[in-house]
Amino acid sequence: MDFKDYYAILGVSKTASVEDIKKAYRKLARQYHPDLNPGDKTAEEHFKEINEAYEVLSDSKNRQKYDQFDRYWQRSATGGAPPETEFGGFDFSRYSSFDDFVNELLGRFGGVGGTGRRVYTYSSTTDQPHGFGDFGDVFNRGVHSQGPAPDTEAAIVLTMVEAFQGVHKTLQLGKETFKVRIPAGAKPGSRIRLKGKGQTSPFTHQRGDLYLTVNIAAHPFFHFADNDLVCEIKITPDEAVLGAQIQVPTPDGGVTMRIPPGVNSGQSLRLRGKGWPRPKGGRGDQLVKLKIVTPKHPSPLERECYEKIRNHRSFNPHADLERVRL
Repeated sequence: MDFKDYYAILGVSKTASVEDIKKAYRKLARQYHPDLNPGDKTAEEHFKEINEAYEVLSDSKNRQKYDQFDRYWQRSATGGAPPETEFGGFDFSRYSSFDDFVNELLGRFGGVGGTGRRVYTYSSTTDQPHGFGDFGDVFNRGVHSQGPAPDTEAAIVLTMVEAFQGVHKTLQLGKETFKVRIPAGAKPGSRIRLKGKGQTSPFTHQRGDLYLTVNIAAHPFFHFADNDLVCEIKITPDEAVLGAQIQVPTPDGGVTMRIPPGVNSGQSLRLRGKGWPRPKGGRGDQLVKLKIVTPKHPSPLERECYEKIRNHRSFNPHADLERVRL
């Protein structure tokens, strides 16, 4: 019957909590998201399996029915179909395949069931900067109670410049196309609520909300550390000893930064107000991590100068090593 082990797909145990299932799903969804794996059909299929597994296991009623079907399938595979009374009178034998069972469980193709959140990816058809409408702009609020109308979750991948400046996206979810405003300052894991854009309840005919989780594509220079934007720059030994003034890139252009004399490799300097936009206004800080690099092929004059420094060195950085014992 092509049974799928959703616990194995998410890499969790059968006793995993809802929170453990959610963490596993988010990690795998980021790893296999089609926007981060363009043209990779294997990753795309795995992404669909991950979504389906989460859709079933994140809903307590769906999970219970799935676990019952698992026991039924295990018994049937060994030639001993269990009695209906073992599953509260429910007859699993009426399904001709595992797909038939899941389709009805999740309410697909006219089947009944699956009133929990539906998880989708999206396709973006247009990108427009700034300016744009009054759609959801609520960051970091999490998912509210489901209530009678089912909510929907989706992941959206932005470039760093889109997240910094804000962007207008046209999304395709199922057969529905709509525009969404991504305000400036979105960070990885930011959640945007679009009220009334989720699933329609088959019972109340009310629509739930759509929650977009923001992922940001990796940048070759900048990355995030908590609320700060971080970068690394290389400096020479003489700049570390004597100090220097250098141009450092920031999200909105280069600035001159003073390096004080006597810095060490790995030390960080802070550019206040040059980091990521804050939801309530203003900017965070940018941390500049220093890395001292040496010339691989020094010129004869450089080598001569370094030899003079070595011969006239005023301190010994290795002195404390003499006292090291087991």
